[in-house]
Amino acid sequence: MNTLIYIIIGLILGAIVGFWIYRQKIIQETESLAHKTKEKLKEAEEKYKEIILEAKEKAATILTEAQKEERERKNQIAAMESRLLNREELLDKKIAHLTEEEQKLKQKEENLRQKEEEIQKLKLEEEKILEKISGLSYEKAKEELINRIKEKNKEELQQILEKFYKESRDEVEKKALEVITTALQRYARSNISEITTTVFPIDNEEIKGKIIGKEGRNIRAIERLTGVELVIDETPDSIVISSFDPYRRELAALALSKLIKDGRIQPAKIEEKVEEARQELDKRIMELGEQAVMDVGIYDLPRELIQILGKLHFRTSYGQNVLDHSVEMAHIAGMIAAELGLRVDVAKKGALLHDIGKAIDHEVEGNHLELGIKLLKKYGIAEDVILAMQSHHDTYPYEIPEAFVVTAADAISAARPGARRDTLENYIKRLTDLEKIATSFEGVKQAYAISAGRELRVFVSPEKIDDFGALELARAIANRIQSELKYPGEIKVNVIRETRAVEYAR
Repeated sequence: MNTLIYIIIGLILGAIVGFWIYRQKIIQETESLAHKTKEKLKEAEEKYKEIILEAKEKAATILTEAQKEERERKNQIAAMESRLLNREELLDKKIAHLTEEEQKLKQKEENLRQKEEEIQKLKLEEEKILEKISGLSYEKAKEELINRIKEKNKEELQQILEKFYKESRDEVEKKALEVITTALQRYARSNISEITTTVFPIDNEEIKGKIIGKEGRNIRAIERLTGVELVIDETPDSIVISSFDPYRRELAALALSKLIKDGRIQPAKIEEKVEEARQELDKRIMELGEQAVMDVGIYDLPRELIQILGKLHFRTSYGQNVLDHSVEMAHIAGMIAAELGLRVDVAKKGALLHDIGKAIDHEVEGNHLELGIKLLKKYGIAEDVILAMQSHHDTYPYEIPEAFVVTAADAISAARPGARRDTLENYIKRLTDLEKIATSFEGVKQAYAISAGRELRVFVSPEKIDDFGALELARAIANRIQSELKYPGEIKVNVIRETRAVEYAR
């Protein structure tokens, strides 16, 4: 019995010890699990802090960039406002000055009129007195006196008249030389003739391969979109952009710069960057026009006309930059007009706008003078300014004195040593005529004369001209060139018909 009790007590004690051991094990596992949970929580908190910190840094960066952009925009707006205020102040001053001058002139005119009336009265009274004394009318007495003097001193009078005419002519020529010399001395400007190539610098030779592209697809795309010829040879660190049109060369250089900066040179990206370059160039043209009118002190031209004026920077006349030539003419014409007591503002405007038609004569049919007159009439330019500029090629009569001044300024600016080169102008005219012949055919979108006029690339609308039509067009253009133009060697007419199929997956 005692043994059974001991056994039961042993079992109970064993159960208690086992329970205690099990409980201890559970406690240890719980503590271990709590420790792991705490570590994981700690890791999560650290990761949370890192994410928060990184988000704050990104937010700070974005905020800084936004503030920088905002500051730049504010600076640009402030600069524009300042420029507009300056213009308004200048206009107010000019208007006030003109009003004052007008009042003075009216007063002078009234005084002169009164004096003329008084002189006329005195003359009439004098004539009546003389007629009474002599018994002859004024006209009769005058005629008789002249006849007597002629008979008595015929030979001497002839000599006096000849001497008078000679001295007058010499005096006029001397005065003209003084006026022109004074104007040239006051306005001295260097002149650099335009050329037909631009050297585009590159950082490394690998870029040449990217610009050429696989099987030449990139270089073809650039040449097609800009109308230039890219000469990529062994010349280190440079690419030559060739075209007779300065605008095309500038467009190509700007597009290449954007492509190289972007790094992705392929046909789709080339189209995008050429369009960006074209928009940027339009802004620069506006700035060039604004700078030109500010230089010569003309502030009342319409913005559309200023934009067209800026295009003259990319036009040449016998190798001379047309915008520089026009600005130079405006300064010279203003100084000559001031020396002669003529209207300076009319002479300046007529000189600045005399070649405005050259900005569009390659786009619209007609000579630059007629196109210029139409443009000025369209934008409401004063009739006197048009009369001043329309005679610079002797096509129209000289109706106002300022027209002579504009023509003289044109001759002075163009005739300076080194200002112009006839050979270059003939070369550019031949290339322009080539392009005009090609674009006169129906279905032609663009035409570019390249390789110094030895090749004519013609791009046609594929929906208007099929493959057979392209062959016919090439033959027709070649025949027209043979019959209308004179040129050395032969000209390759290259008609390009490109079809694109575009669809979108949605």
